[in-house]
Amino acid sequence: MTAPETPRELFRAKINLETSKIAWKELQRFFAKGTALAVAPDLDLVEVAFQMSEDNVTQIQQWTTAGKLGKVSDEQAGEWLADDVPVWAVVVSPWVLVQPVRQVH
Repeated sequence: MTAPETPRELFRAKINLETSKIAWKELQRFFAKGTALAVAPDLDLVEVAFQMSEDNVTQIQQWTTAGKLGKVSDEQAGEWLADDVPVWAVVVSPWVLVQPVRQVH
C-alpha cells in the first residue's frame, strides 16, 4: 500500500485514524444531545465522515433521503443499549457518526 499523496487522501487517512470501536453505551450523551448520526452498514463510515467534513450537501442529502444517514432513533438507541452493541464511531463536529460493528460468523 502506498502512502496518501494528495491533501484529500491525507485527510481521509486522518479520519480513518480517528475512527474507533466503542460500546454504544459510551455514546449516550451524544444521543441525548441529538448529535449521534447512524450510518447504514452498507456505507463506508470514513467516506461519509469525509463527505460531511467537505460539506458535500448533495451527497449527504442523497444518503439522508435514502434512509442511510440520520439521527439515531429512540428505538435504535434502545436496542443497541439493551444488546450492548459495539459501534464504529468518528467525530465530524458537532456530529458523532456511528455504525454498528459487523459481526462475522
